Amino acid sequence: MQAVDAIRAKTLADLLRAIAAGDRPSLRALYDAQSKRLYGVAYAVLRDRDAAADAVHDAFLRIASRAGQFDPSRGDASAWLGAVVRHTALDMARARGREMPTDDPTLGDQPVEADALDRLAAAQDGDRLRRCLEELDAKNRQGIVLAFVHGLSHAQIAAKLDLPLGTVKGWIRRGLLRLRTCLA
Repeated sequence: MQAVDAIRAKTLADLLRAIAAGDRPSLRALYDAQSKRLYGVAYAVLRDRDAAADAVHDAFLRIASRAGQFDPSRGDASAWLGAVVRHTALDMARARGREMPTDDPTLGDQPVEADALDRLAAAQDGDRLRRCLEELDAKNRQGIVLAFVHGLSHAQIAAKLDLPLGTVKGWIRRGLLRLRTCLA
């Protein structure tokens, strides 16, 4: 019992160091401490309970194998864990494509070609959102669409556009602030 209490007293960074050294009870302690929060991260990306649970499972496999890559000088362990789960969920979302669930058991779920602006325009407030997006500078609009429609991370957008990461983050932030004002 004292060993379990000692594991619980460890910080997330300590747990990651222990996991990197092959300590399985530390992996369990990390899971117990963080799985609910990380499930929320995965669910926010996937919007599907089963897929989010799968993403957390896959992310913990990644965490177990990559715990040694965590560097406390580069950031908080909690943020690193969240990023691993988020990237895992995004990978799953891209792999499964966009699906249109049906109630007909004789039909399988069929992939749907995603045209983001057309889908947004079909929504109740889609015309208003489309007008607000069109009022944005092209760079702000492109960053928002790549991040929120295509699910790319800021780093992936920066690589795709061959721009510095800070520039991309700034474009997206300013675009979101303008969108909020326009939609208010």
